[in-house]
Amino acid sequence: MNVAANSEGASSVDRGAASSGDGQILEVVNAIHRFGDVTALDNVSIAARRGEFLTLLGESGSGKTTLLRIVAGLERPTSIGRITIDGADATFLPANKRNTTTVFQHYALFPHMSVGENIEYGLRVRRISKEERKKRAEQALELMRLSGLYDRRVHQLSGGQKQRVALARALVTEPAILLLDEPLGALDEKLRIDMQVELKELHERLGLTFIYVTHSQEEALTMSDRIILMRRGRIVQEGPPAEIFDRPATRFVAEFMNVENLIEGSIRGVDRDQVTIECAGQVMTGPWTGRSRPEVGAKACLVIRAERLKLGAPPTSSSEPVNHVPCRTGATIYKGKYLDQMLECPAGPIKARIWDRAMPVEQIIGFWWRAADSAVTSLDAE
Repeated sequence: MNVAANSEGASSVDRGAASSGDGQILEVVNAIHRFGDVTALDNVSIAARRGEFLTLLGESGSGKTTLLRIVAGLERPTSIGRITIDGADATFLPANKRNTTTVFQHYALFPHMSVGENIEYGLRVRRISKEERKKRAEQALELMRLSGLYDRRVHQLSGGQKQRVALARALVTEPAILLLDEPLGALDEKLRIDMQVELKELHERLGLTFIYVTHSQEEALTMSDRIILMRRGRIVQEGPPAEIFDRPATRFVAEFMNVENLIEGSIRGVDRDQVTIECAGQVMTGPWTGRSRPEVGAKACLVIRAERLKLGAPPTSSSEPVNHVPCRTGATIYKGKYLDQMLECPAGPIKARIWDRAMPVEQIIGFWWRAADSAVTSLDAE
């Protein structure tokens, strides 16, 4: 393995990934897994592209870690169609025969070994020569910006350094897919934010396929090429981060992705992809993002983020559809960089995020937003 940067700033891993194309590197078909009477995975199928940063996102108990462990070969599913890794059938392969490596939340470093010995462990199991092991370990340390720590003891490392050593140990075996199970969960907030940037840069540098498990919406949005959002053992939505953020397929997705304002009403009209709903006498329009076809009379939910709302009346010159709702003001909450203005309207309480106070509170009698900045989605089918 040669992960040291070449004269043009790219590694040999970069060149290999680029030459291998953008085809599919992982496929899991019809995975079912039960723990007693609890169904952890309910007929789940996923695929990952070569070089993709794919995140499995969901709350505790959603099945995301179980799915990752099945890919790694650490959990045998109750039922499975097939698992294909890098073009080879891995359905019944044990974990040590699969072309994957897993990084865990709590590092799983051996405390009695040095940093170098920890990184070399997988190579030693594969009977790689001592000289080659050390060469690869030092290259991996350089890649992770840990040069000079080969002989350091694990207990002498900071949390961030331990996580980098765990990553180096995973990468040194040259896996086709790097599996990461909540790897930043044990870090404090500042270090976790820093490591998000480092992981994203590492992925872009190496071009490897990363499959990342997290319950953090921020981590998923920051690093992913594509997000698979899971709930109760099923996939509820998948797509690029911007799509999950702005175009939730259900009310649950909107709530999980921290959309502040959710207004339930009845569908009054459908015009291609635009849906009009009515709530407490207020008529509002937005693009339909639900999975099923919208039907007049059905219940639906309009979702709009707090930062998309504008206080006052909409401009008369606007050439695009807007929604305008009368309101009374409630509490103003100071958040440092911005204010959260609570509003009371016929449809219920609303939160608007204000970055620059341009209107006295007593003059606020309504708010508006571009229809395209909201979404109308289905209620969850329970």
